[in-house]
Amino acid sequence: MMEIVSRILSAMPGVGKVQHRFLVMLFTAILVSRGKVNFRNLSRYSDLNEKTYSRQFAKSFDFVQFNRQLIGQAFGKSSERISVFDASFIKKAGPKTYGHSFFYNGSHNRAEKGLEISSLAIVDIPYHTALTLSVKQSPPLAQKARAFESETLMDHYIDHIKEVRPYLHQTETILVLDGNFAKIKVFEALGELALTSITRLRFDADMRYFYEGPKRPSGSGRQKLYDGKVHWQDLSRFEDLGDYQGYKLYTKVLNHRHFKRTLRVVVIVDPLEENNYAILATTDIHLDARTIVRYYRVRFQIEFTYRDSKQYTGLVDCQARDKNRLDFHFNASLTTLNIARVEQITAQDAAEPFIFSMASIKTRYFNEHYLNLFFSIFGLQPELIKKSPHYQTLCNYGAIAA
Repeated sequence: MMEIVSRILSAMPGVGKVQHRFLVMLFTAILVSRGKVNFRNLSRYSDLNEKTYSRQFAKSFDFVQFNRQLIGQAFGKSSERISVFDASFIKKAGPKTYGHSFFYNGSHNRAEKGLEISSLAIVDIPYHTALTLSVKQSPPLAQKARAFESETLMDHYIDHIKEVRPYLHQTETILVLDGNFAKIKVFEALGELALTSITRLRFDADMRYFYEGPKRPSGSGRQKLYDGKVHWQDLSRFEDLGDYQGYKLYTKVLNHRHFKRTLRVVVIVDPLEENNYAILATTDIHLDARTIVRYYRVRFQIEFTYRDSKQYTGLVDCQARDKNRLDFHFNASLTTLNIARVEQITAQDAAEPFIFSMASIKTRYFNEHYLNLFFSIFGLQPELIKKSPHYQTLCNYGAIAA
């Protein structure tokens, strides 16, 4: 896999030989290392000093362009894909750390002191997996209020999406967001960027039906546009789509009074529990209702990128406190996860369902690294040993059987 990484780095402008060599060693060290992924521990699994890591982390690197090339290697150009955007809380102490402020922690359902990152990922529908395209740290709220006056955290998310928009392909213009992003400024910004949004609405969303009756005669007054408020307990005027994976689906094109825009709405009803429903909406009124539900459900794949990077590639282990090193660390962590997933995708038969275990990949990388270290110290010739089937048995020792 590092051959593909090296080839991408060689084709990227502005990447010198020193940075090229460092990045290959960094990605390898993250996959090999056990324990925290910080400067000191990474130096234990490579030939670089922890000061070298600290110095290189302060330099800039175009992770978005690199991830774009990785995604092309994994998914190609013709697969069905969507874009997903979300934020994640990073637990980190220290008032001197850049961005340290109160952010919402979904695990505890409350705001806590720490850091926050937002990321935009590309989800491949057939593979049912996500690869991160861009990561950006949320700025501290107090400093942001002084610097940008009325700008909010939501404006920061919108700016992030605007920065990444040129990197999105034509097949990735459907952006799926959770209910926190169902806001007027988000709909307006995505409309200007020519992006279709799919999001979740409040259970009491203020929506109204369009009038579908006969038109008034010419000259008899203004035509009637709307035909009453939507009561979500009464879906008799909705199109009944029948059962979908144990739920009932209803759809209708409606007007949202607060957002002042037309949306296709899909109501997902649990037939076993009264008044248990979810409301999904999209700005593309011609999008199939079942497709809307399917896309929103795979949105959760971005949560797996956060989970795996926190557990295996050290997303929460950064040893630095300044803005540039933190940004480099967050990007390096999620990009390393991308590399592991791309390796698994390219090695697997496309006809088989995609099965991914980050724990197994880290185990294999460590075993191979340890065996190569063993060969080097004892002066053994690895060529014949690596041809033996027992070598692969040792490399897979401790890996989870799929």
